[in-house]
Amino acid sequence: MSRVGEALAGQLKQRGVDTVFGIPGVHTVELYRGLAASGLRHVTPRHEQGAGFMADGYARVSGKPAVALVITGPGLTNALTPMAQARADSVPLLVLSGVNRAATLGKGLGHLHELPDQHALATGVALVSEHISAPDQLGLALDRAFAPFVEGRPGPTHIQIPLDVASATISGAISVTPRRQPVADPAEIAAAAEAVAQADRPVILAGGGARWAGAELRELAERLSAPVVQTVNARGVVFAHGLSVPASPSLRAVRRLIGDSDLVLAVGTELGPTDYDMYDTGAMPDMNSLIRIDICTDQLARHECHFALRGDARHTLAAILDSMPQTPIGTAGPTRAEQARRAALEEIGPQYRAQVEVLGALREALPGSLMVGDSTQPIYAGNLYYEHDRAGGWFNAATGYGALGYGIPAAIGASIADPASPVICITGDGGAQFSLPEIMTAVDERLPITFLVWNNQGYREIAAAMQAADVEVIGCDPSPPDFGKLAASFGIPFGKCTPDPDAVVRSVLQARRRPGPHLVEIEAPPFSPKGG
Repeated sequence: MSRVGEALAGQLKQRGVDTVFGIPGVHTVELYRGLAASGLRHVTPRHEQGAGFMADGYARVSGKPAVALVITGPGLTNALTPMAQARADSVPLLVLSGVNRAATLGKGLGHLHELPDQHALATGVALVSEHISAPDQLGLALDRAFAPFVEGRPGPTHIQIPLDVASATISGAISVTPRRQPVADPAEIAAAAEAVAQADRPVILAGGGARWAGAELRELAERLSAPVVQTVNARGVVFAHGLSVPASPSLRAVRRLIGDSDLVLAVGTELGPTDYDMYDTGAMPDMNSLIRIDICTDQLARHECHFALRGDARHTLAAILDSMPQTPIGTAGPTRAEQARRAALEEIGPQYRAQVEVLGALREALPGSLMVGDSTQPIYAGNLYYEHDRAGGWFNAATGYGALGYGIPAAIGASIADPASPVICITGDGGAQFSLPEIMTAVDERLPITFLVWNNQGYREIAAAMQAADVEVIGCDPSPPDFGKLAASFGIPFGKCTPDPDAVVRSVLQARRRPGPHLVEIEAPPFSPKGG
């Protein structure tokens, strides 16, 4: 017999978890009981929001479900923002929390960390939220929490364990219910493959769900001579290919490419407005003869299409390839893609093009790196147009839920998932101040992360939006700290440079000479209300 906390650690390991991000507290002491002996790695952030974002970054890079372990009440409420970001970006994140003793719940007695209904609060954000009222429910709760990670569109799940249940003993073995990914109907695949093969001007829209299907996506694109438009979370799936269009489908140039196509194959993309209508025109790009591949039934039902294929992107694309002629169909794709790339890059304007040059210089200097971003100008620029050299190696929180403070902790999670790869965290001076203390976690873990701070002394993008709306700019100039002294207090190397691409690369490479994390400040032009 063992206590629930001991069984929990063993069950997490059995289900493929190897790292837990958490801050222990009196309400989770029992949940930590089996952790040290389990072999699971424990990483201590400085705030529960940081725990959630670290787990998010870890899951995106590793492809495994990630776990955040938080206390009752404020621990969970602090984790709700990362849960919402994970839901927007389909990230497999399990949040484990304590909760007050079962007999006290809902009675408003004023217990420590008490909420009126913690379970209901989590249910509003999580795909699944389980309350364990008895020790023998642990296995079933874990089965239900892990099911969305395999059977549908991943996202955040939650399990809460009352204090008295966490300390109780559990008898008997816990079995793991096997889960399988859905497989598209063969007849529908054959019909969709026939339609695709007959198209004269096809285009492929690749979303984050396609990032593990790069080989299949590339082969299909080549066989069809179809340009591949990549959303933010799909950048890198067809790097440096003549059919690649690493540009936002919100841009007019990319919308023209999509609208001029006689067939659109959308792979692993929710077709959400932060990717497809970020300028809030109220209209999506025209999509003729739309065929969708998605693992989520609800997602497939949200947009009318000719064929809705429910399944994993990699296996479904492979099945389509098997149903098609082996000989290439068409030759116009590279020309269409090149025209779209040139027009899109021109459309973003000189300021954003200059920032994209910085991103390109970093990519060339540190190939195969993980670029993790917050909402800041170089990230906005890259989300509009930037081609990364690694599938899944460019991700940020500037789309979807759009939570500030994401970059620093998510970069830490990414580095823990892949410590051999360079990790570049790109954050603004404003967004960095949401989560600066998390850098000490990188220090503790000795992670080789470049924290790159774009310092324009305020919320420049918001100030510009207020100005464009003829609203007097106010509240957009929070004073940044002295980043050099901040780095010194962290005990990490520091560099400062201009936004010139060569200067940025020099500063980053110099800082990387020492092991562990380092901070580089880019002195960007501050916002002027008069446009200067």
